[in-house]
Amino acid sequence: MDILLAGHDYNQLRAFIAVAEFLSFSRAADSLGVSPSALSQMVRNFEERVETRLLHRTTRNVSLTEAGENLLQRVRPAAFELGHAVAQARRTGENPAGTVKVHSFRSAARKHIEPILAGFTERYPDVLLDITVDDEVTDIVAGGFDVGLRIGEVIERDMIAVRLGSELRQVVVATPDYLARHGRPEHPRDLVGHRCIRWRWPGRTTPYAWEFFENGAWFSVSVEGPLIFSDKEMALGATLKGIGIGFPIEDTVEEHIAEGRLISLLDPWCVAFPGLFLCYPKQRHMAPALRAFIDTVRAGA
Repeated sequence: MDILLAGHDYNQLRAFIAVAEFLSFSRAADSLGVSPSALSQMVRNFEERVETRLLHRTTRNVSLTEAGENLLQRVRPAAFELGHAVAQARRTGENPAGTVKVHSFRSAARKHIEPILAGFTERYPDVLLDITVDDEVTDIVAGGFDVGLRIGEVIERDMIAVRLGSELRQVVVATPDYLARHGRPEHPRDLVGHRCIRWRWPGRTTPYAWEFFENGAWFSVSVEGPLIFSDKEMALGATLKGIGIGFPIEDTVEEHIAEGRLISLLDPWCVAFPGLFLCYPKQRHMAPALRAFIDTVRAGA
């Protein structure tokens, strides 16, 4: 069997990857220079060809099926490497140089920037990465940054946004000792009667209202508790001490749950959401140094 993709197969696969990254047909179509209707047909043809539904579509949202998520995770690194190789060949003689100013949420920096730093600095010795790491929702352009890494819900509408990695999920957790003393909530609204460890976006005055999903819609609960942090690691530390109930990202507490230090609560209402994105302003001619950084982060996602 010939495993090499025919031309139309590659175009359809490229169309699927674009939609899966942007989670938007219109934005993906804009990035590929085709109409949304043409892009939709390409993806539909691809689904028919692989005989599997890859995307959930509604009038407002696009999300990946389990099969689509698995396919994206397998083909995206190869597709980006291929694109990077072609781009490098096209830019033969160009040597990326200069400063790239990056603003990143802490979780994104740990997951997507730290792992690529050694390889990037060795490969591009003339590029200076100026990286600001905090969880403040900063305007990328007004702040003088070239690129940002953050969750999708706080990205400016006029930015190019490319998803990094898989979906994220927040989970309600507490220590066994806390639950023995205060009882176990059976529904998210029961949290109002509990001591919750709250978190506040840096630069904002009010704490984040915890978000849950029920009957096809999101709803929020304004919890109360003895502590409010602007640092998620400190909030997790307070949760581990049994001071109250926390609401961290699942992959930061998987080990604590597995080893019994924390117990996961209210799982049916804790639904995954599109996670971290790399975002940058639209531009006709991108500096080679910025392109090198973007390509490297995307390839490592």
